[in-house]
Amino acid sequence: MSARTRSELRRLLDRPLVRRMLAGPQLARPAIGDALQVAAELVAVGRPVALEHTPGPDDDVAGELAELVGRVHAAGLGPSCELILPVDRLGPAAVRALAATAAEAGLSVVLAGPPAAVGAVHPDLPGSRVVVPAGEPDAEARCRALADGRVRLTAGRGAAADLSFVRCLNVLMAGSGHPSVAATDPRLIAITGERAAWNGRAPDSWEHLMPYGVRTDEQQRLAAAGDAVRVAVVSGGGAALLAARPLAGRS
Repeated sequence: MSARTRSELRRLLDRPLVRRMLAGPQLARPAIGDALQVAAELVAVGRPVALEHTPGPDDDVAGELAELVGRVHAAGLGPSCELILPVDRLGPAAVRALAATAAEAGLSVVLAGPPAAVGAVHPDLPGSRVVVPAGEPDAEARCRALADGRVRLTAGRGAAADLSFVRCLNVLMAGSGHPSVAATDPRLIAITGERAAWNGRAPDSWEHLMPYGVRTDEQQRLAAAGDAVRVAVVSGGGAALLAARPLAGRS
């Protein structure tokens, strides 16, 4: 990352809208428009974005995600963004329809939810990424099955989850797929870089994923060192609860 880009990113983080977005749990309902403005500014300084729109429990999940896809397309942000689809809340038909609309916008999708529900639609969406929480009992087996595809590995809580994270990381970095590694713990971030180097991974063959406004100095350091760093930006009526949890708990 150039000195000019780093300076632009620091100015971005000082803007009033950004401070509102960084308020996390204090911001009850981050709007789609706010999230897209932040996403556009991140993309402008070279950061790819993960859009994590979480409708509230009584909201129209498919309708809100369709609106978001349309606005991403209109803004021309599709190729630099990916969007989580909560498979269990949407159902298979809506997931397939939204994924098709997203593909027309150049927007990649990430499938999140119970393994059985995700497994039912993933074969129909070969370009999609799958969320695998390291804390789940079958995490390593799922990573082995998906190692040649696109996986988002999310860290968990506790020593057992950390050990599972490292085992999963070893599997994914040795595979031929494109892992996205979601962790904010400095130890796990360091291990991720070590495993990537050990397996001769090119910088564009994997990425870090970190939440917007969390460990921003570390994000800048990783990007300056040549690592790909995707930034997760939340929105929606359920985003206050999401923002109150670490990225590791998002799946």
